[in-house]
Amino acid sequence: MAPPSFDQNTARISAVHPDIIETHILTRLDGPTLASASCVSSQLHSLASDESLWTTICHSTWPSTNTPRLRHVISSFPYGPRSFFSDSFTNPDQTPASTPSSSPSLNRPSEIISAVDVYYKNKLIFSKVVETETASGWFNCSPFRVDLLDQKDSVPTRISHPDNEDTCRELAEDLTLSWILIDPIGRRAMNLSSYKPVTVQRHWLSGEAHVRFSLVLSGGDKGSSSEFVQCGIVVTCGGSQGGEMHVREVNLQVEDMDGTNLNGKESLVILQRGLEGKRRNVKGREDEGKRKYEDYVEKKRERREKKLRTEGALDMLCVAFGVFTFFSSGLYLLWR
Repeated sequence: MAPPSFDQNTARISAVHPDIIETHILTRLDGPTLASASCVSSQLHSLASDESLWTTICHSTWPSTNTPRLRHVISSFPYGPRSFFSDSFTNPDQTPASTPSSSPSLNRPSEIISAVDVYYKNKLIFSKVVETETASGWFNCSPFRVDLLDQKDSVPTRISHPDNEDTCRELAEDLTLSWILIDPIGRRAMNLSSYKPVTVQRHWLSGEAHVRFSLVLSGGDKGSSSEFVQCGIVVTCGGSQGGEMHVREVNLQVEDMDGTNLNGKESLVILQRGLEGKRRNVKGREDEGKRKYEDYVEKKRERREKKLRTEGALDMLCVAFGVFTFFSSGLYLLWR
């Protein structure tokens, strides 16, 4: 017996009462599956476009979005929470064809919002929303940095202190982070995190674990120090030996290929370009995020070596010129 055709399956779905589909089927789906279901038929598209479904999915995926300010901002997106999910769950496409060649719009936002959620073994351990103003001269001229915790603050966790390499390996496998950057004026958002760590390093003296998440974006002109930039997120965990760790620091910085932290004005231009650019799917995003970070580190190494070779050649040229000048002066005095 031949399997049912696509049209027959669609007809069977159409026979189910819409209330049953909406309340007992669609509410059990995650965001990507719900988006796929909306492409099956016009009926499912209509049902899957319900704003309450996407609002619930956004709040369950990113608990930080369930605040009065963010609920208001998300509702202003072109298709509400559905647009927000599409922006935040996918990654910016940084291929040359999809990266805007022109400068981003001149309507710079007066603020940007960071919605951050940190999980360990799929359990939420930290969630926070931070609003950063971008209009002041201090922001434009100072190194771009967003801190989620004050110096005296810390967040308790159930993570064991990294007294061996196994614990660091567990952090690399089980710690996940989402950092959604939101432009409330342009009504766009993007996720700056690699989802899983790209590196985990333990400080030899303090014992603190520095967990890095990363997103590499296209920056300036080819060959320049900002051809590619890294949006680096570092989670610092510390605690007493044999006890449980506390999250002591979570920060975001933007770094160019020379290792220089960009200022607010430079960072905002690059971030706006990413916000306004195209998106791509997130299949294998953990592996791809780590691969892009490793490619970025390799490009940094090659650039540093090239710079050292150039400086070495200039030093040799200066030495040769000095020797030539010395002997020329000696010959001049000898034959004078």
